[in-house]
Amino acid sequence: MAADAVTDRAVAAFAPALIAWQQRHGRHDLPWQNTRDPYAVWLSEIMLQQTQVATVMPYYQRFLERFPTVAALAAAAEDDVLALWSGLGYYSRGRNLHRAAGIIVAEHGGRFPATPEALMALPGIGRSTAAAIYVFAFGGRAAILDGNVKRVLARLRGIEGYPGETAVAARLWRDAEALLPEKKIVAYTQGLMDLGATVCTRCRPRCSECPARVLCVALASDRVSELPTPKPRKALPQRRTMMLVLQRAGEILLEKRPTTGIWGGLWCFPEEDADADPVAACARRFGAKVVPGEMLPMIAHGFTHFRLDILPQPAIVKSWPQRAEEAGCLWISPEDALQAALPAPVRGIVERLLACGKTA
Repeated sequence: MAADAVTDRAVAAFAPALIAWQQRHGRHDLPWQNTRDPYAVWLSEIMLQQTQVATVMPYYQRFLERFPTVAALAAAAEDDVLALWSGLGYYSRGRNLHRAAGIIVAEHGGRFPATPEALMALPGIGRSTAAAIYVFAFGGRAAILDGNVKRVLARLRGIEGYPGETAVAARLWRDAEALLPEKKIVAYTQGLMDLGATVCTRCRPRCSECPARVLCVALASDRVSELPTPKPRKALPQRRTMMLVLQRAGEILLEKRPTTGIWGGLWCFPEEDADADPVAACARRFGAKVVPGEMLPMIAHGFTHFRLDILPQPAIVKSWPQRAEEAGCLWISPEDALQAALPAPVRGIVERLLACGKTA
C-alpha cells in the first residue's frame, strides 16, 4: 500500500471495520457518552485535552453537579470554577471554559453554536475539539485529530515526521478528512478515540486486536514502535523557586497569581528566589517579622516547557502590619485553603502541613 496518498482500499475498508469494532469492543459507558447535550459534550472534550479518561471522570462529574448548565457556569465566580479545576492541570482550560460560557450566554442566548467555525470562535476550542463537539452534539460530519488519532493515522498510513510539524499535521488532516465515512459518523469518531486509547497505544500496542491491522502500513513494515515520530528532544530548562509558607494564628498566607502565565488566577504561597533570605524577603515585601522553620522537602514539578524545583520554607509570623492585607494576599485556614483554587504542588504542601500538624 502506498503511503503517499489514501488508497481506495483504505477509504473503503477502514471506516466499516472501525465502526463494527467500536460497536462490539469500544467504550460505551463513559459518563459523557449517550448524550447530545452540547454543554456536557463540550465540558468533556475540554477536560480530555491532554488528560487521561481516568483522571477526568471524577472532575467531570463534580463539575456537572456544581455547574449543571452553561448558564450556571457563566454566572459562577472564576475562583469557584478554578477551585473545582484544581489538580486537573493546564488551568488555562478552566479559565477559557468560564470565558466561553459567558460568551455563549451573552452573545448566543445560552445556545451553543452549531457549526465548527462558530465553535472555534470560542476561547479554548480548536479545530479538533470543535469537530468532536459538532459530531457528538449535533451529528455533523467532521474530522477530529487529537493526540490519539494522530498516532492511529500515522501508523495506519505510515506517515513519518513529528505530528507537531506543520507539513506533517497538514498531511494527517488530509487523511483524517479523506477517511471519513458518509454515515455512522458518531460511532466512527468514537471508534477512533477508543482505538487510540485502548489498542493503538503509545507503548505496547495490541496490534493483533486492531480492526485495521491488515491496512496498517506501520505494521506491514515493522515500524509500529517508530511511528509517530517522537518530538525532537530538547533539554528542558531547570528553574528553582522558594515558596514562603507563612503561618499565623492557625492560618497560612496565600497570594493570588496574575491571570496570565503559569497557574494564572490560582492561589499560591508567595514566591522568592530560591537562595533568598526568608527573613529579609518578608521584611521587604510585607514589612513583617518572621522566624523561619526547617525547610520542607523539595518538590519537583514539571511543566511543558521547563522543570521547577520548589523549596517550601515555613516561617512563623511574629509581626504583620495591616498594610500587607492590601497586597492581594489572603490569610486562611489550611482546611479552607484546600477548598480554594490551588495548583497541585501548593495543595500538596498544605496537605503536608495538616498531616504533620505543623500549622502554628
